[in-house]
Amino acid sequence: MDRIARGQAAVVTFVRQAIATLRCIRPAHLFRAALALFILWAIRPPHVLVVLGPPQQVVTTNPIVGVHTRLTDEVQDWKIQRTLRMVREMGSPWIVEYFPWPYVEPQEGEFTWGHSDVVVEHAENQGLTVIARLGWVPGWARPDLDEQETTLTYLDAVHYDEFADFVAAFVARYRGRVNHVIIWNEPNLSFEWGYRPVDAGGYVELLRAVYPRAHAANPDVVVLAGALAPTLEPEGSAAGLNDLAYLERMYQAGAASSFDALAIHAYGLTFPPEEPPAADAINFRRVELLREIMVANGDGDKPVYVTEAGWNDHPRWARSVRPGQRIEYTIGAYEWARQNWPWCACVAMWAFRYPAPAHSYQDYYTFVTEEFQPKVIYLEVQKYTGGDG
Repeated sequence: MDRIARGQAAVVTFVRQAIATLRCIRPAHLFRAALALFILWAIRPPHVLVVLGPPQQVVTTNPIVGVHTRLTDEVQDWKIQRTLRMVREMGSPWIVEYFPWPYVEPQEGEFTWGHSDVVVEHAENQGLTVIARLGWVPGWARPDLDEQETTLTYLDAVHYDEFADFVAAFVARYRGRVNHVIIWNEPNLSFEWGYRPVDAGGYVELLRAVYPRAHAANPDVVVLAGALAPTLEPEGSAAGLNDLAYLERMYQAGAASSFDALAIHAYGLTFPPEEPPAADAINFRRVELLREIMVANGDGDKPVYVTEAGWNDHPRWARSVRPGQRIEYTIGAYEWARQNWPWCACVAMWAFRYPAPAHSYQDYYTFVTEEFQPKVIYLEVQKYTGGDG
């Protein structure tokens, strides 16, 4: 109680001092201050009016070209529009975009669709096909903080049905507009599985909960599983599990009946796109090893979507390449997939643009700066596709 009384006394003292200070200020000075504030308010930047314009179509010589757009934290509508217009003008028909569950359903049963509506509306207007990545977990669907501290990637089986509810609501809302959804991201990494030991069987149970609900909401939806991180982590590693071993375990757990296509991440690191695949190496064509596992398990009729890929041209990162190599390898990867992978629906490179700079090697994956300045790689891919920019 003494602490509360002291706090109240401090507030009273502050108010009295503020009143005394105001009494010492001349009315003319107060008027000038008010006038200055009004002028600052009057000259504030105007609200940018965003108009959709006529529907557009993507002009491209390669229909599987795609990019990961990363508009999740882009808050200004005109920047969303400009990003997606530049994607179209580059000649990319596909985008992968992240729609986090906590952003859409921050409280159970209370949906806030505003941002995702804007992204879908502008993507549709630009003639782009959206692959929606769905994941993360709101606080209300995680253990109480007093009982257990968890991260946004922690989803236990108790809440699989709630996640399936979210997926069904998303698929129903955008039926006919967004017909591809990725269920989770890189579940073969502990970081993406709530810092728990990875569990292919647990991920398959998640797919089983989601798949029928998604198809009930939209029979035409393509449910993508996997999105596995390319990694060589061995059995028992605290960091995760080799993607080849993880996919095999998914099939052993009966995953085949609970997804329509496989999402794959295919980073080239320092290797060119035509580098032959090998079980002990991470390169772009590691996709083919995952494809072999699909075929061996009777899933050869299902398509593959490369939903993350790319090269980095940071001048000092050990896993980067030179800028010229990055351009050559990126275009080479698009072309390799077009010529050699008839089962591949798209190759989406990471990442088109970030809303703000990361101030790290991550910035050297992008095609466009945060100020919408096209990098040379953007212009060269545009030449390759014959985009109409």
